[in-house]
Amino acid sequence: MDLNQLADEAAKYFLDLQGRVCAALEAFEQKKNGARFLEDAWEHPGGGGGRTRVLVDGAVFEKAGVNFSHVRGEFSQELAATMPGEGARFQASGVSLVIHPRSPRVPTVHANFRFLTKGAGPGQAGWFGGGSDLTPYYFARQDVIHFHRVWKAVAARHPVADYARFKRWCDDYFYLPHRNEARGVGGIFFDYLSERLDEVFAFVRDAGDHFLEAYAPIVERRMEEPYGPAQRRWQRVRRGRYVEFNLLYDRGTTFGLKTGGRVESILMSLPPDVRWGYREAPAPGTPEAELLDALRPRDWASES
Repeated sequence: MDLNQLADEAAKYFLDLQGRVCAALEAFEQKKNGARFLEDAWEHPGGGGGRTRVLVDGAVFEKAGVNFSHVRGEFSQELAATMPGEGARFQASGVSLVIHPRSPRVPTVHANFRFLTKGAGPGQAGWFGGGSDLTPYYFARQDVIHFHRVWKAVAARHPVADYARFKRWCDDYFYLPHRNEARGVGGIFFDYLSERLDEVFAFVRDAGDHFLEAYAPIVERRMEEPYGPAQRRWQRVRRGRYVEFNLLYDRGTTFGLKTGGRVESILMSLPPDVRWGYREAPAPGTPEAELLDALRPRDWASES
């Protein structure tokens, strides 16, 4: 399969995945207040476009965004120099989602799967990237182990995937150096996978197909657990870390803004209600302090 055909096949898959994820999230909401996704179709200045779906003010999900895009354009010379392939023409397709639950007992989750090509003809290059990571507000060992074991099992089915490498990559990437702390408890992350692309695409499809298996059982377990104002306050504080990472370090945010992407779609990842205090530090021995200890990378998939 040549790169342009692969780009079309990947875009079809990502669009279908968006629909499946949105349907599953709406099914949670239908048990409560019936909140549904809003949808915006948009066009990219260089060609192509996307479909943004955002659910707001749900009973289970305070804000959930699931974006699909398939865009074309030209990189700036500065940005083109940082990527494989000759020339500046590119096309990029992908699905990107961030789910911010209402309950602080349910973790935030992020996932992104994408395919890019750059250049044309003999100098054209193509690669896949993506992954998924979990950001809890209160530590639940069962949930973290489950999340990592799903991704480990997916990677084990594909010779082109390496769970241990992708986990380390995730731990390194979703890190706030100015805070000296991880954003969450990790997952998998990969980028610039450009060899044996048909096999990589099979892995990416397997990962996308198992996102709901990794996350939905956690929502089921935690969504009815009680919480109060103190837990919501802590959730808002930790959401501040999420905002800091996405605005300072996230490659997807940078890529979208530097390539003329739709700002509303790019920034849909930000939570709706956030708090920045001063010297916010939990007391030792509290559940909040337990969370901070859990943010240190470890081999979750091998724990019991």
